[in-house]
Amino acid sequence: MAEKVLMKGNEAIAEAAIRSGCRHYLGYPITPQTEIAAYMAKRMPKINGVFLQAESEISAINMVYGVAATGKRVMTSSSSPGISLKQEGISYIAGSDVPALIVNVQRGGPGLGGIQPSQSDYFQATKGGGHGDYHLIVLTPASVQEMADLTSHAFDLADKYRMPVMLLADGTIGQMMEPVELPEEKTSTVEKPWALTGTKMQREHNIINSLYLNTELLEKTNFERFERYKQIEENEVMYESFMMEDAEICVVSFGITARVSKNAIIEARRQGIKVGLIRPITVWPFPKQPILEAADKVKAFISVEMSMGQMLEDIKLACECKKPVHLCNRVGGMIPSPEQVLAKIVEVEGGKN
Repeated sequence: MAEKVLMKGNEAIAEAAIRSGCRHYLGYPITPQTEIAAYMAKRMPKINGVFLQAESEISAINMVYGVAATGKRVMTSSSSPGISLKQEGISYIAGSDVPALIVNVQRGGPGLGGIQPSQSDYFQATKGGGHGDYHLIVLTPASVQEMADLTSHAFDLADKYRMPVMLLADGTIGQMMEPVELPEEKTSTVEKPWALTGTKMQREHNIINSLYLNTELLEKTNFERFERYKQIEENEVMYESFMMEDAEICVVSFGITARVSKNAIIEARRQGIKVGLIRPITVWPFPKQPILEAADKVKAFISVEMSMGQMLEDIKLACECKKPVHLCNRVGGMIPSPEQVLAKIVEVEGGKN
């Protein structure tokens, strides 16, 4: 059995990225994810890698675009306001079909907000964020172990589908410390004949670009890209099902709020309430099918989240409005307590909503 080490969530992301073959980190510090940049600043020079603190978030994401075009594994990280500044560059990366990892350790907003944890960047991450028709694969860790595991998986998905992947964490998971088993060292095994590696006069020139002045070609490219997205929706959905076998109420939650919800569910079960949890691990693609299947068995859903109900909409769409969907939330950096979630479960069980 591999040895476990005690690490912060942010540090686990950084070390997992290095072990996944990432040798280029380009970013800008912002709380609560600065430990990622600090860790990379120490480690990259020792492994012949590149750490560069750019002059701004906008510069950082465009540097990521440049490295991604060469086929190298590359990442950036930031928190909510910084991710907003990166949106144009993320759209360019998506429009150029190159792989990259973007980490968002969310904080409360809007605006500068606060430095406490939040999940209010859900719309931005899952509905695009930048301009144009595109998607990111969005992974949501609920533990320090998943911070490491999903970072490694994110690089593989980015290479497999030639697209940017976002690790959507929150400040609590980023700052908390837990034992973690780090992934084995690996490099990408995906062939990248499209990459800008220098022709050596042995092949045609590759061009990485998101500009299409021919409207028919741009339309064709967008349709082809969404065919790839369809494959992702069919093959890459990840979720956890907890006590759903006989559940009459289904809680849907991700990240730190899912951990809180589990405690509430266990207590509710002690009180005789049949409740379970579906925890999306990918929020794009969203686990529509298990929620639709649950809608035929449960009498209600409860979305537990640290936003004003952003995931609520995806749950309603997934269950096709077959059952009511209730909201249990805190915002502005506040985390729902197990007692709050339990009270909502009891309320829905009693049919008061």
